[in-house]
Amino acid sequence: MIGHLDGKTIFKGEKYAILDVGGVGYKIFAGADTLKKMGTEKVSLWTHLHVKEDALDLYGFSNQSELEFFELLISISGIGPRSALGILSVAPVDTIKRAVGSGDTTYLTKVSGVGRKTAEKVVLELKDKMGFGKNGTSPEEFKDDADLVEALVALGYSQRDAREMIQKIPKDTKGRENRLKTALKLTKN
Repeated sequence: MIGHLDGKTIFKGEKYAILDVGGVGYKIFAGADTLKKMGTEKVSLWTHLHVKEDALDLYGFSNQSELEFFELLISISGIGPRSALGILSVAPVDTIKRAVGSGDTTYLTKVSGVGRKTAEKVVLELKDKMGFGKNGTSPEEFKDDADLVEALVALGYSQRDAREMIQKIPKDTKGRENRLKTALKLTKN
């Protein structure tokens, strides 16, 4: 199977890119963040080859943790590669993992084709597969992040920008007010 590719981007669309590897162009489906990182210089992608009756589809990821989470998602009945890619495009992997650990389905229901029941099923199955309850993030920690996203959105930031701002906050910053102030300071830099 094709597990990793190094090459040069020769075309980039909304949902896929063509990567030239030794004169062969590979069509690779990827999330918005991965596509954004793909310039015309050399690109290195972790890949998953999805085999169907009538097609061989290649999915690309900028790091191995995204690939592993994608493969966890598609192992769940009812979640195909396109839905899994959609889930990964909603928020960073760590944020989705924390949401799963706390039982929050809101990130998953934002994806086209994933309703409330499917989201609940995904959360339930991922909790088992990821071993939450042993060393997962507490629901309080995730609720603080969700509240912070809401506060930033109320201040006029998009959901995606708010989530990216939260990811940049140092882990040792405690307290909702301090975390909000730090996020706002980071946007000015």
